[in-house]
Amino acid sequence: MIALKHALAAMALFVAGAAAAETGRLTVELNKVEEMDSGDCRAFFLFRNDTGMSFEGFEMSLAILDSNGVIDRLLSVDAAPLPVARTTLKLFEIPGMQCSRISEILLHELTSCKPQNADEMDCFAILTLTSRASAQLVK
Repeated sequence: MIALKHALAAMALFVAGAAAAETGRLTVELNKVEEMDSGDCRAFFLFRNDTGMSFEGFEMSLAILDSNGVIDRLLSVDAAPLPVARTTLKLFEIPGMQCSRISEILLHELTSCKPQNADEMDCFAILTLTSRASAQLVK
C-alpha cells in the first residue's frame, strides 16, 4: 500500500511538471527597428523561452504592413534554435523598406515549431507577441 502511495505521488509530480511545461509561454518581442545605411530596415526580436523545452526549429512567416495598413510583403525568418529558459536576440533585415513605413508586422504563419527531440507542434497556443517598437507585432 505504501508503494502504491509513493507511485501515485510520483505520478502526480510528473503530471504537474508536464502541465507546467505545456502552459509555459514563448514570448516574441519586436524590441526595436532601425534604419540601415542602405535604407533598409533592421528588426531586433527577443525570444523569451519559458516553455520548459528547447526548440530546434522555429520559423515564422511575417506579413509587413505599410503605413496605410496594406500588406507590402511577406518575410520568412528562421529564429532557431531557441534554448529553454533563455532570452535570445535575433536580427532580421526587411529589404527595400524603411522602418518609418512599417505600421504593423503580422505573424501570418508558423512554418516550423519543433521542440528538440520531438515532433512539430502548434505553437500558437503558447505564443505571446509584444512590441516596444513603433510598429506593432500581432497574430
